[in-house]
Amino acid sequence: METVCISGVGMVPFAKPGKSETYERMAADAAAAALADAGVRYADVQQAYAGYVYGDSTSGQNALYDIGLTGIPIVNVNNNCSTGSSALWLARQAVASGAADCVLALGFEQMRPGALVNAYEDRPSPTARGERIAEARPGGDAPAPMAAKLFGGAGVTYMERYDVGPEVFGRVSVKARSHAARNPLAVFRTPIELDEVMSAPRIWGPLTRLMCCPPTNGAAAALVCSERFAQTRGLDASIRLRAQAMTTDGAGTFDGTDMMTVVGYDMTRRAAAQVYAEAGVDPLDIPVVELHDCFSTNELITYEALGLTPEGTAEKFVLDGDNTYGGRVVTNPSGGLLSKGHPLGATGLAQCAELVWQLRGSAGDRQVEGARIALQHNLGLGGACVVSLYEKVTA
Repeated sequence: METVCISGVGMVPFAKPGKSETYERMAADAAAAALADAGVRYADVQQAYAGYVYGDSTSGQNALYDIGLTGIPIVNVNNNCSTGSSALWLARQAVASGAADCVLALGFEQMRPGALVNAYEDRPSPTARGERIAEARPGGDAPAPMAAKLFGGAGVTYMERYDVGPEVFGRVSVKARSHAARNPLAVFRTPIELDEVMSAPRIWGPLTRLMCCPPTNGAAAALVCSERFAQTRGLDASIRLRAQAMTTDGAGTFDGTDMMTVVGYDMTRRAAAQVYAEAGVDPLDIPVVELHDCFSTNELITYEALGLTPEGTAEKFVLDGDNTYGGRVVTNPSGGLLSKGHPLGATGLAQCAELVWQLRGSAGDRQVEGARIALQHNLGLGGACVVSLYEKVTA
């Protein structure tokens, strides 16, 4: 297995639908930024994996042809909200196996305003198994976007299981905005108070509008290299992708009524366990995490699925401030999906970019001091979960 490095990252500012360039321009800009960051020409890239959810086939080629027409393999990737990290997972596999030395992972999305909807109405939904469980719950037939029913239902499950109130989810949203205020690439940078979150229009269950991530346009990219290639070319080889795992739903995911399981709690727990075992790292030693907070309920349950705090203790974890600066681990210093935005195909690679900047010590006002390892979690229903561990090494 080759040692895998992230030698360059790039990202464009995220924006509301209709407020950005079209997808191919955003994607080309992010890819060019990653190449420039690494100091590599596109002609040196041997493969590319381009991730997006809403777009026609070969949109990845259309984006990268603006960078160059070099004839390399370009593979288009769609794994729902974990698409960006799935592209990164494939790039890492190519480099780690020795099949390629320099691979570009790209993610982008041009979204429409409003809640997520299926692109096709004449065929079964790929998330129908979980949707049936969500609809069967009390209140599940209420008018609300399906994603809110799924992740709101997970929040209800957590509240019932551990006897907590909805305010804890609101505090996650407050924290997200406070972090995004330091991020010039984020969509929502104005701080908010808890009473604003709790009094916002209710969407489903404990979720208010300010506990839900917005539809977003954006793009991000990473240049994935073998250590040998980076050192030979004089590139930055200090940030390594030390361990990574992708999991899908297990045999028991849809057997019961546990909405936490339906929205990926077990996928996350299994992927994290594989990464910790491969890297030999204790989750309690990780100082900075970018995790999939599509809804504030999911951030809370993910704390426990990743082992950042024991099961049933996430409320105390939040109230003690252990999820932010001055606490035990800074979660989503970028502002996360809740405030940075969530362009589906770009999210995983934007998380990657943020953690590379953190480990380099170049995150500006968001910097987590002394960070030497970092964890990334990216989740897509239907389903796929990618967990990645990064480390900074010195010569």
